[in-house]
Amino acid sequence: MSYAIYIVASKDQGTIYIGVTNNIARRIWEHKQGVVDSYTKRYAVNRLVYVEWFDNIEAAIKREKQLKNWQRRWKISLIESDNPYWRDLYFDLCPE
Repeated sequence: MSYAIYIVASKDQGTIYIGVTNNIARRIWEHKQGVVDSYTKRYAVNRLVYVEWFDNIEAAIKREKQLKNWQRRWKISLIESDNPYWRDLYFDLCPE
C-alpha cells in the first residue's frame, strides 16, 4: 500500500491545507465535494497542488508534521518547485 502527503489550496491560493492519506483520489474527491464539515470545506480548500508518495505510514506522517511546521513561504516554494502554476493535480490522478 502507498501513502501520500498532499497539499490542497483554495482557488485564490490564500489558504492551504496539508494532509496524509492512503487513498489520494478518494480523499481529494471528499475535499472537492465537501463531504466532511471541516476547515477545508469552510474555506473551499479543494485544489490538489502538491503530492509526495511514501511506502509506509510512519514516514508519511513524519513528513506531514514536518511540513505543517514550515513557514508559509517555504510551503509555497515547495509547491511552486513542482507546480509553478498551481494547477489542480487531481485531474491527473482521475482524468474522468
